[in-house]
Amino acid sequence: MNDNRADSFLRLIRRSQRGRLKIYMGYAAGVGKTYQMLLEAHRLKEDGIDVTAGIVETHGRVETEALLAGLETIALSKFTYRGIDVEEMDLDTILLRRPSVVLVDELAHTNIPGSKNAKRYQDVEEILSAGIHVISTLNVQHLESLYETVERATGVKVRERIPDHVVAEADQLVNVDITTEDLRRRLKEGKVYTRESIETALDHFFKPTNLEQLRELTLRELAAQIDSRSRDPLAEAIPSSPDQVMVCLSSRGPNSGALLRYASRLAGRLNRNWYAMYVQTSQEHPTVIDATTQRILSNTLTLAQQLGATVFTYKGDDIVKTILQFAREYRVGHIVIGTPGRSVPLWRRFKGEVSIVERLITEGRGVTVVVLDTRALPDQAGEEINRQAEKKRRKFKERAEQVSGSKATLSNAHVLIWDKAIEKYEAMKQLLNVCSREKGLHRESAWDALLEREQQGGTFVGEDVAIPHARITGIKRPVIALGVCKSGIHDREYDRTVKIMFLLLSPSEPPESHVEMLGVIGRIGRDDQWRREVLSARKSSDVMSLIRQREKQLKSGD
Repeated sequence: MNDNRADSFLRLIRRSQRGRLKIYMGYAAGVGKTYQMLLEAHRLKEDGIDVTAGIVETHGRVETEALLAGLETIALSKFTYRGIDVEEMDLDTILLRRPSVVLVDELAHTNIPGSKNAKRYQDVEEILSAGIHVISTLNVQHLESLYETVERATGVKVRERIPDHVVAEADQLVNVDITTEDLRRRLKEGKVYTRESIETALDHFFKPTNLEQLRELTLRELAAQIDSRSRDPLAEAIPSSPDQVMVCLSSRGPNSGALLRYASRLAGRLNRNWYAMYVQTSQEHPTVIDATTQRILSNTLTLAQQLGATVFTYKGDDIVKTILQFAREYRVGHIVIGTPGRSVPLWRRFKGEVSIVERLITEGRGVTVVVLDTRALPDQAGEEINRQAEKKRRKFKERAEQVSGSKATLSNAHVLIWDKAIEKYEAMKQLLNVCSREKGLHRESAWDALLEREQQGGTFVGEDVAIPHARITGIKRPVIALGVCKSGIHDREYDRTVKIMFLLLSPSEPPESHVEMLGVIGRIGRDDQWRREVLSARKSSDVMSLIRQREKQLKSGD
C-alpha cells in the first residue's frame, strides 16, 4: 500500500512544473503521520529523487528519529524570542538549495513573530511556487471551518488553524488511521508524549469519546474532499442557477466566526461560490462606530477572506432591501444569517415592525434563508444540505454543456503598473481608459455604472486586492483591467489602501459570466504567493504571464 502511494506521488513529480503538495492527515498526534512521511521520503530517495527534510518534528520518538537518519536535513534557523531560544524552518535555505522534494512537518504551525510569513503553510506556498514539491502532515482539528465542531466534540479550543483551501488545493491527501484503542496504547507506552504528560493526555484530549469523534470527523472530511475532486469540472465552473451562498455579517453580531465557518462548509457541500456581505448603515460609518467595533469588524472580514469568501461592503439603511438586491445581482440561492441579538418589542410589532430575519424570509422569494443560532451551532444543521447536494450537482451538469462555450477568461486583461501612490477613483479612470478600445464599450455609461456600484460599497479580496465592477449593456464578453501599485491605491472613503485593483465590466445579460469572473478573480486574489509575485513584477507582460499561469492552474485543478 505505501509503495503504491509513493509511486503515485512519484508520477506526479515527474510530470509537473509547479510544486505539488501531498498531505498526510490524521485525527490526532501519534497516529503515524510523520512516520509515514519519512517512509515515503526513503522510498523516493531510493528511486533517485532529491529529498531533503525542511523540518521534521520527532517529539523524541525513537522510531521516528531512526527514520530521519539517512535523509539530508536542512539546518533550522535559531531565534531568541522573549528570552527563549526557538528554532524555525529555514525557508531561504530551502529555496536556495532547491531539492526536488522537501519534508515540512506540522503544516498548521505558527511561526514566531518577525518571521517572513506568519504561518508555516505560507512558507509551503512559497516553496511550491518555486517548483519544489512538498510532503507535509496535518491533524483534522486544525482546519479553520471545523473550529466550533472540534470544540464541541472535545472541549478544546484549537489555536493553530489553517484555511480550508490549503487542503482543498493539495494534490494528494492520505489518511493515516489507527484504532483509538491502538492510539491510547501507544500513548501509554510513551510513544506519543513524554512520561509526565501521559496521564493528563489520557484523561483529557485522548479520552476514547474525543478520539472517536475526531476519527469520524477525519473520515468525513476526506470523503468530502474525494467527492469534490470527482465532480464534473464543467459543472463546477458554471453557476447556471441561483445557488451561490452568501453570509450576512453584522458589526456587533455574536460569534461571527461560527457563522462564517458554517457558510464555508455549506458552500463546499454545494460546490458553489460564496460571499460575505456587510451592510454599513448611516449609524455604522467608520467615523461613527468606536475603535473596538471597527477592530472586531475588520477581524471578521479578514476571517471571511481566509475562509475563501469574496467580501462585499454595501451602504444602505434598509438592510433587508440591500441584502436581497445583492442576492438577485449575484445569483444567490442561500442566505446565511445569525439569530438576531434582540427581538422586536411587542409594542413595535403592533405597529407592524418585524425583525430582519422575518423580513428576509417573507420578502426573499425563491431564496433559502438559513438562520443559525451562533451561540450553539447544531451538528445536524448540514444534513439537509447533504441530501440536496447531489440533486443540485445533477442540475449543474445538465446546464454545463449549454453554456460551456461562453467561459470568461483573464487572458485578455489590460495591465497598468503605477510607480507612485494613486487615489482609488483616479486608478479606476485610468483602468477604464485602457478598456475603452473594447468593441461596444461606451466609456461614460460604464463610468456611471462603476460609480453607482462603488456608492453602494466596496469589494476586496485578500489583504491587497480591490475589485470595482459593474454589469453594463453593449459588450458581449467581460472586459477586465488590472492595476498594480506597490505604493498603494488609497480609498479615502473607507480609509483603506490596496496594492492590486481588478476592474471588471460584464455584459448585463446573462449574469453567469459576471458571477464566474468574480469567482475566478476572488480565488486568484486570495493567493498570497501570486500577490507577492505580481507586486515584484516590473513589466505589464510579466504580470500577464502570472495571470495566465495562475488561471491555467485553476482550470487544471492545481
